[in-house]
This record gives sequence, C-alpha cells and structure tokens, in this order.
Amino acid sequence: MSQPKAVIFDIGNVLIEWNPERYFDQVIGQEQRERMFSEVDIHGMMERIDAGAPFAETVAEMAGENSKWHDAILHIRDHWTDVASPAIDHSVRLLRALKDNNVPVFALTNFGVQNFPLSEAKYSFLGEFDRRYISGELGLIKPDPQIYAIVEADTGLAPENLLFTDDREDNITAANVRGWKTHLFDGPEGWAQTLVSYGLLDPAEAGL
Repeated sequence: MSQPKAVIFDIGNVLIEWNPERYFDQVIGQEQRERMFSEVDIHGMMERIDAGAPFAETVAEMAGENSKWHDAILHIRDHWTDVASPAIDHSVRLLRALKDNNVPVFALTNFGVQNFPLSEAKYSFLGEFDRRYISGELGLIKPDPQIYAIVEADTGLAPENLLFTDDREDNITAANVRGWKTHLFDGPEGWAQTLVSYGLLDPAEAGL
C-alpha cells in the first residue's frame, strides 16, 4: 500500500460538527425545529452559500420569505459559530500531528466565502492548512468532478498520491472515481487508524 504524499480534510463533520438540527432543537425545541426544517429548505440554502451565494444576504432573504420562521432563520447569520460547532478535537490533533510529521495537509470543503472567515476566527486550526480549496471561492461544490480536478492541478500531485476524508459518501465516491485514496469519515478514531495504516502517523501520534 503506497504512502500518500498529501492528506486532504473535509471540514464539516470532520473537523467541526455541522448539525443545525441539534442547534435548533436547543433554541426552539425539537417539535418546532422539525416543522421549520420541513417548511424551509435550510440545507438547500446552505448549498447555495457553499456554491458562492453571499452568506448574510442569502440568509436574510430566506428569513424574509418565511415570516413564520424569520427570527429562527436569522440565527444562522447572527450565531453562525454556535450553529457550526463544536470542534472535533481528536481530528484537530490528527491534523496537527500530520503537520508535525511534515505531511502536506490540505482542506477541500463546501463552505461559503463570508462564513468561512467567521469559523476561522473561532477555530484557529482552519488557518493551519498548507492549501485550502473552499467551494464558495471556487464557485463549485463537491461532488462536482471539476473541484477535484482543480485540487490535482494546483497541487501537481497524481490522484493516487492524495488521501481524502469526508463524511459524505457521494463526495468520497467522486474522489474514488478519480483514483484518490479515501476514507469515509464516521468518527476520528477510524480516521486515525487509516492514517496509521498508511504509515503517516504512529499509534501514539494518532491518539490510539
């Protein structure tokens, strides 16, 4: 099994938890949250932001179109770093352990242009990547094959030299098609074991 030359992290649900349902359960209660999410396409709105739509304006527009849920929807704009939280600490330690071993570490994330800096201001590790590929800046979102092609072209690394983790199976499948090494993230322990299996970290470094 050849050793990858670079490791690529998704961010949402890999380094930072992304579960807006849980946030709104706490803010408005589960029953109201279920109604809101059935009536308002929150995830569709976030996909538009990830693809390059302006963050604050898009959230405000959605709130204006849904007066029943106006104030709740604005939480996404006004309390972004509470909605997209907390950090997944073990994953952060893995990121830093790889960097300590001089392994190039990149981010490939579906994230908006304006809300990414908000998260980076709270989570300093988002500034520690060697390279970052942010969908909102590129105008493309995973699993569009072109976003993977951009990573390959920019890094100059062959697909088989890239190891990528993401929590979404469709994003992993798209990377597999291109020949990337992949790990479907379902928790930091499994990711840690994968990094050890490729010889990038030893068990102690991986927190195992």
